[in-house]
Amino acid sequence: MTATVPTSTTTMRAAVQRRYAGPEEIHVETVEAPTPGTGEVLIEVRAAGVDRGVWHLATGRPLVMRVIGFGFRRPRQPISGEDVAGVVVGIGPGVTRFSLGDEVLGAASGSYAEHAIAKEDRLVRKPASLSFEEAAVTPVSGVAALRAVERATITPGQRVLVLGASGGVGSFAAQLAVAAGAAVTGVASAAKADLVRSLGAVEVIDYRTTDITALNHEFDVIIDTGGLTPLRRLRRILSPTGTLVIVGGEGGDSLMGGSTRALLSPLVSLFTRQRLMGLMSVTAAAPLEDLVSRIEAGDLRPALTRTFPLAEAGKAVSELAAGRIAGKAAVVVSQP
Repeated sequence: MTATVPTSTTTMRAAVQRRYAGPEEIHVETVEAPTPGTGEVLIEVRAAGVDRGVWHLATGRPLVMRVIGFGFRRPRQPISGEDVAGVVVGIGPGVTRFSLGDEVLGAASGSYAEHAIAKEDRLVRKPASLSFEEAAVTPVSGVAALRAVERATITPGQRVLVLGASGGVGSFAAQLAVAAGAAVTGVASAAKADLVRSLGAVEVIDYRTTDITALNHEFDVIIDTGGLTPLRRLRRILSPTGTLVIVGGEGGDSLMGGSTRALLSPLVSLFTRQRLMGLMSVTAAAPLEDLVSRIEAGDLRPALTRTFPLAEAGKAVSELAAGRIAGKAAVVVSQP
């Protein structure tokens, strides 16, 4: 869909954090607007998604993130946010896939701002069936969920357990597993159980009152979207030839965070018939196109439950980190 091209400016409002700290340090200030380089487009941001990655980049934790290039002493990118939905208002040299006025969604550098830069190979056109807010919460979490379900090779009739089914990645993964024909059990708090049922889960287990790994259950596939449940306990409820996919990981120590299980799982998998793997995903055009086609087919819908204005971007990240957001939340930057 093509929209009227807004007017870009030399300055913009952005949610900025110039030192590692809690998300309460994120604040709005006026900064210089970016200019697209080769293979890049300039987006007038309508909305931006909130995900755990934003919290990690704000706090600089786990510390390994600083070592691998996100900024050792301070954030390399002071403007928060990655998920983006908006309108193309500038095109750099070599861009062939987009034109001025195109409505797009994808991943950008610093999307909690009135304008953001994105590489064209990390964007797709926004379907008319999605609002900008819904589109903004789809890229990062949706691609991670899609990759997890693909790696799990889910087939009709399988029993699939989604840990963190009410979260960003989990809410997409549950729907994708249902669309693949699986019987999905979701693990979430009782307060978020209705959301998980609305995504197609046949059973919802409250992790606060029930230890799923202690039950007499067996699953063909387990998709773990967060937490630190030890591999040995997850394997207890995984079928002898089942598949476990660990997506990210929260908590853990200050150096590696919750990533240790994902790194160890392929090694453990060498000594068992069970398939155990960790997953790191990159938001790119190809999986985004797949997600959009599934959304247009009616198999998938972003579980958007809350929105925040740009001035409350820090609050949005804090609310997510505290577990007070079910599904997905968006930061609304501007209205069309």
